[in-house]
Amino acid sequence: MKLLIIRHGDPDYERDTLTEKGWREAEYLAEKLSNMEIHEFYVSPLGRARDTASCTLQKMNRTAQTCQWLREFDAPIWRPDVPDQKKICWDWLPADWMAEERHFSCRNWYETPALQEGNVKKEYDWVCGNLDQLLQEHGYVRDGYYYRAERPNEDTLAFFCHFGLGCVLLSHLLNISPMVLWHNFCAAPSSVTTVVTEERRKGTASFRMLAYGDTSHLYANGEAPSVSARFCERYENMQERHD
Repeated sequence: MKLLIIRHGDPDYERDTLTEKGWREAEYLAEKLSNMEIHEFYVSPLGRARDTASCTLQKMNRTAQTCQWLREFDAPIWRPDVPDQKKICWDWLPADWMAEERHFSCRNWYETPALQEGNVKKEYDWVCGNLDQLLQEHGYVRDGYYYRAERPNEDTLAFFCHFGLGCVLLSHLLNISPMVLWHNFCAAPSSVTTVVTEERRKGTASFRMLAYGDTSHLYANGEAPSVSARFCERYENMQERHD
């Protein structure tokens, strides 16, 4: 089985839709996906993800199932660098999140005070539980850190969602702390991340990532990827994102 985890196109967060660039990205993405045999589509309820999916669904004359758990990961916390306002779980300063060894562990990354206070694990378990329920419906049952392949198949499922939420899905599938993924990876808007099952022993499957944040559909059309979610490459680059 293959899973395509797709981030929405370049976002207009204020209106929860896409920028003009984002719509171009969504159209180029539709060209790419329409050449693939995709068995099921799932989409976040948020506008920017639904708009991104709409280009592919219209081109392929398909529909998608809207899943509340595919919305952007929603567990605000008191981040060390922003003491007066709750913020998203990622975008910590490196010196802050890397100072805590537990943040690197797939087993107890959530045990630190800031993450516990924000009920982050409760939200994480809700998302991952729904993912496992869906995978079970498609023949793969979670068993510890891997999956029992009860009805193994080569279906492809596509998920139109968000950067933070996509990191949570990958964290669960690959057994990696989401703190590492949130802070050391960046999937550009409209990018496609592919994970696939490997069943090396009959009935036992695990997921392996084949590609992360693929934007080949943009380069094929002369469109540079958006830098949304990234910070400045150098501090002196004042035209790039600072906080």
